[in-house]
Amino acid sequence: MKKMNPYDIGHYFEDFVSGETFLHATSKTIFESDNNLFSLLTMNHHPVHTNLDYASKEQHGKILVVGTLVFSLAVGITVPDISGKAIANLGYEEVKHLAPVFINDTIYCRTKILDCTPSKSKSDRGIIYVETFAYNQHGVDVLSFKRKVLVKRKPK
Repeated sequence: MKKMNPYDIGHYFEDFVSGETFLHATSKTIFESDNNLFSLLTMNHHPVHTNLDYASKEQHGKILVVGTLVFSLAVGITVPDISGKAIANLGYEEVKHLAPVFINDTIYCRTKILDCTPSKSKSDRGIIYVETFAYNQHGVDVLSFKRKVLVKRKPK
């Protein structure tokens, strides 16, 4: 019987193909407690995120989830497929909030591999360039971002 390493997640550089899209299996429903804790931890005390009375009188009429929470969840959702074997995230680009996210929305993600470039200085790694879209339970894209990830190559 083969024993699996519980920390053996992600894909090696050679496993990524430009143009391929991952539909990530993980998803997350955002509860009021998630939004409140994130607001407290990050010191984002804007009342549109934490005050039901205030939010009810604003554009959407209800509490909005903090955008950086949605971003953090989207990055986390992609870890098993995209950065599980990462050496480092090299940078994030073009973070776009495309639609509002509300309490009890469920976030799903898909990631397209835009480019794969072997490292010029170290043969044991390469850089993948990806674009991720987070979308809600209605299929509406709510967030997008691009990033470059330094990923291990398969051991020889």
